[in-house]
Amino acid sequence: AGLTPIVCAGETLEEREAGRTAAVLERQFAGGLRGLTPPDCSRIIIAYEPVWAIGTGRTATPEMAAESHAKLRTLAREEFGVECAQSLRILYGGSVRPENVRGLMAQEEIDGALVGGASLHAESFAAIVHYR
Repeated sequence: AGLTPIVCAGETLEEREAGRTAAVLERQFAGGLRGLTPPDCSRIIIAYEPVWAIGTGRTATPEMAAESHAKLRTLAREEFGVECAQSLRILYGGSVRPENVRGLMAQEEIDGALVGGASLHAESFAAIVHYR
């Protein structure tokens, strides 16, 4: 009871540089959400987590992240309907830091952050939580 599954999706640097981000997200979305139904959308979270940004200190620009989030939301709409796409929470999870959280959270498509390494440092995590 109370479990909220988080499905992570994201591309490698090689895939991004080859212009294959959308195709990778399509493949991961189809595989990761196979067997789900529209009502499940309100019970799961998707985190866009570019592999090349995990633990590297590198992060997607806010615009890059928003583009990938929009792609994931479009896939949700196509697979499960408009209601699902609107209710689905999509987080950004690639090296979120106090220095970049404001720009990321300003993007309409980004619903929140999946904070990794910065959560290990109380001051950094607090700054992210209170970024406004």
